[in-house]
Amino acid sequence: MKSKRILIASLLTGTALAQPVLAETTLNALFMAQAAYSEADVRAMTDAFTAANPDIKVNLEFVPYEGLHDKTVLSQGSGSGYDVVLFDVIWPAEYAENNVLVDVTDRITPEMQSGVLPGAWTTVEYGGKRYGMPWILDTKYLFYNKDILAQAGIAEPPKTWAELTEQAKAIKDKGLLEHPIVWSWAQAEAAICDYTTLVSAYGGSFLVDGKPAFQADGGLSALEYMVESYNSGVTNPNSKEYLEEDVRRVFQNGEAAFALNWTYMYNLANNPAESKVAGKVGVVAAPGVDGVSTVSAVNGSMGLGITTTSQHPDEAWSYIVHMTSQPTQNAYAKLSLPIWASSYEDPAVTAGQEELIAAAKVGLAAMYPRPTTPGYQEMSAGLQQAIQTALLGQATPAEALATAAEGGGL
Repeated sequence: MKSKRILIASLLTGTALAQPVLAETTLNALFMAQAAYSEADVRAMTDAFTAANPDIKVNLEFVPYEGLHDKTVLSQGSGSGYDVVLFDVIWPAEYAENNVLVDVTDRITPEMQSGVLPGAWTTVEYGGKRYGMPWILDTKYLFYNKDILAQAGIAEPPKTWAELTEQAKAIKDKGLLEHPIVWSWAQAEAAICDYTTLVSAYGGSFLVDGKPAFQADGGLSALEYMVESYNSGVTNPNSKEYLEEDVRRVFQNGEAAFALNWTYMYNLANNPAESKVAGKVGVVAAPGVDGVSTVSAVNGSMGLGITTTSQHPDEAWSYIVHMTSQPTQNAYAKLSLPIWASSYEDPAVTAGQEELIAAAKVGLAAMYPRPTTPGYQEMSAGLQQAIQTALLGQATPAEALATAAEGGGL
């Protein structure tokens, strides 16, 4: 009776009944607050999506890389977790085994299959299935300060890691810089990425037949190189506490001649508004080892996936398709290079970063994977500890890696 009285009152007063409001879908998305695309870029990409899809709202959350994995996993049991999450190339195995991400193999269109670089797909694959779309295609490059090399009489950047040490010593001996090389060797995944780059150069392996193999051969040589570089004084001693953003700060302040870092540093270090070395930044694929390799590279790519707890998987997939689309990636190609093969022939993408593109064509083709195993987190933690122990001189590289190999996680 109450509703009938309201209707009669409305008719008598000439007022219209309120129209039903369309239900708005809200997506919660988790991103990284460092390296690759900036927070402003992600927000701008998202704004373009919501403008085209006014019935969908996207709540964005940004956390440091170190919190990305745990935030994703812990939210699964909260009942109010994320719909879309950014994930590292090292996590699909664990996420698939623990039912964290939705298998989206059937959602991949023929255009996606043929248009995306083959190597990019490895970012989201495990067990023959795909658990998202690749989004950040990345490896670490060797950045160098052209002016400092010229002042030292060095004509070209190093082609081998041994030559890098020689050039750094020459720069140090000439009094140009006390510590010419800077790395991200804090006890975090950043150090594993630098270590993996060296493992790839020395022809090492992390696992053989499912068992640790990094404690010998190329894996051992890689850590021995790190320790020797650290002890010789050519490496900035603070590297053992640095993450990638620390490396960028030191390099763009002109305090390093060489740095290993991701794609995003190139355009930021060349920005005169915040960098003292703008216009002096050189970049090449990371060096190789005589008789073993010509270049080295780590697969540092990341993907976007739908969580199994999402109540809106279709809307979440639409958002992922937008964020990973070629038009979106081409428009924001200054901090992270596109996953689409034809983008590298687009002047809008390559203009102003031809040197980076040239390095990328070499480095991206040589990307070396960190182990694909559900126990990766434990394995990485053990290796991080081993690197720190060896750098601090608390154990030899061989002893430190042997301890890590015995530690488990596999």
